[in-house]
Parts: sequence; structure tokens; C-alpha cells
Amino acid sequence: MEFFVDTADVDMIKKLNDMGLVDGVTTNPTLIMKAGKGHKETIQKISSIVKGPISVETLSTDAEGMVKEALEYVTWGKNIVVKIVMTPEGMKAVKILSKKGIKTNVTVTFSPLQALIAAKAGATYVSPFVGRLDDVGHFGMDTVAQIKEIYENYGYQTKILAASLRHPTHVLEAALMGVDVATIPPDVMLKLFNHPLTDAGIKSFLDDSKKWKK
Repeated sequence: MEFFVDTADVDMIKKLNDMGLVDGVTTNPTLIMKAGKGHKETIQKISSIVKGPISVETLSTDAEGMVKEALEYVTWGKNIVVKIVMTPEGMKAVKILSKKGIKTNVTVTFSPLQALIAAKAGATYVSPFVGRLDDVGHFGMDTVAQIKEIYENYGYQTKILAASLRHPTHVLEAALMGVDVATIPPDVMLKLFNHPLTDAGIKSFLDDSKKWKK
């Protein structure tokens, strides 16, 4: 399973990339705003650090505008993936971009049928929002499992990108399910290192080494 980090914080991306944890990056307008730099500048900097896919979201509500933005975005780096919202106009844009060989990531997806539509339109990735489904009383990972089954039934090549992951258990469930990609906030990614027995073991070894040196 690939790890995409869900942030536009360049310093954090570099830190996690140096650990070997970053296969790609997902961004959105909110994350760009939090980063505090220009959109193009931020994406170009990220693209220079991470060689894997960098998702950049369009802001237009009509297919023509989405395609126009996409054609601009792909000039910002060789690894740009264009995020398109799950709407009828969005799927028109995905179909057009797919024919042009431009990779797309269909975002704000919440149902298996939406994911099926995205695959039929030619999306490279589809992003079911697991945590937000949990928030409204659904089991988000059940939706991911249904999407996976549908894609396997019909041989769709669209990759499942589990999004809105809130805690390490979400990441574990995605990995056990065989999901293609998990896009993970930095704080959750760092939590993957943690285990109390690891901490206790390190402390024990260090304590014993101090006695040995004496």
C-alpha cells in the first residue's frame, strides 16, 4: 500500500519524505491556505521534493473550467494529478482529461456507486472519505470494501485512495483490505511509529547500556 501524505506543509513533507514514508501527496484548497504560500509556488516546491503523484484540486464548477485549470496544473510538475469533485460536470472533465492522458483523482466520494461512475469516466484514483462517513454514522471502511469488490468484479484499473483517515486503525484496516493508497495526515502518519512496548524496550536497553558503560 502506498502512503500519500495529506498536507501542503512543505517542511513536514520533507521530514516525512526523509523517513521514506511518502509515496505521494494530496492537497486541497484548505491545506494550501494553511500552508500560507502561493498555490503554484507550494505545488512546485512539493513536486521538487516528492517524485510520486501530487494531487492538485480544481476550483471550477463546470467541466470547461476544470479542464482549463487542469491544463495549467500539469505545467507545474511532471507528477501532477488533477483532483476533480464528484459531480456530473466533474465526470465530464475526467473523461476529457483521461483521453488527453492526464491523471485524475475523483474527490469527495462517499458511495460505491459514485466510485463506479468515476471508474467508468476513466479516473486514475477515487477518494472515498472514510472519516467523514464515520462522522455521520456509517462505517467508512465498509464503503471502501464495497468499492474494492465492484472494481475487482469488472476489472477497473482506477486505484482506490482511502481518504479522511483519522487514526492508525483506519490505516490498518485499509492495509488489511488491500487498498491501493492511503492518504494520511502527518500527525496520524507519525503515530504509526508508536507502541508502548517499543518505548519500554528502548528505555530498558538504554538503561542497561548505561550500567554496562560503568
